Amino acid sequence: MRRPGIRTAPVRKAIEKTLIGEKRDDAEVSVLLAGDARIRKLNREYRGIDSATDVLAFAMGDGEFADLHPQLLGDVIISVDTAEKQAEKAGRGLLEELKLLAMHGTLHLLCYDDETSADRALMSRREPQYLNTPPASIRKGK
Repeated sequence: MRRPGIRTAPVRKAIEKTLIGEKRDDAEVSVLLAGDARIRKLNREYRGIDSATDVLAFAMGDGEFADLHPQLLGDVIISVDTAEKQAEKAGRGLLEELKLLAMHGTLHLLCYDDETSADRALMSRREPQYLNTPPASIRKGK
């Protein structure tokens, strides 16, 4: 899904910052910007949940072919429709929300979880750490 006005370069940069910060700058992540209908179908098919969600992450490190290409972490699918709603509710722009969701999905591919409050807290600390930090600062560990 390609909507006029959505710049994808900052979304890619947010993923790169996350990978650098997590010491996985050799890794690859693919991103699909979708609508609610598409992400709802994927959510239903793969998670058994019949509703739209903001972001899904499908790790390539699982299954019998996990070692085939270890640098390929997996796929992040973001619902632009849900991102728009969440951005408005949070009082931020759509691009900032897309970057946040891209980082969130990437952290899931790196085995972060948000099923418990402790796990959510850890992810919540990581996301802003990478959101507005220049890549060179992340590399230096600042």
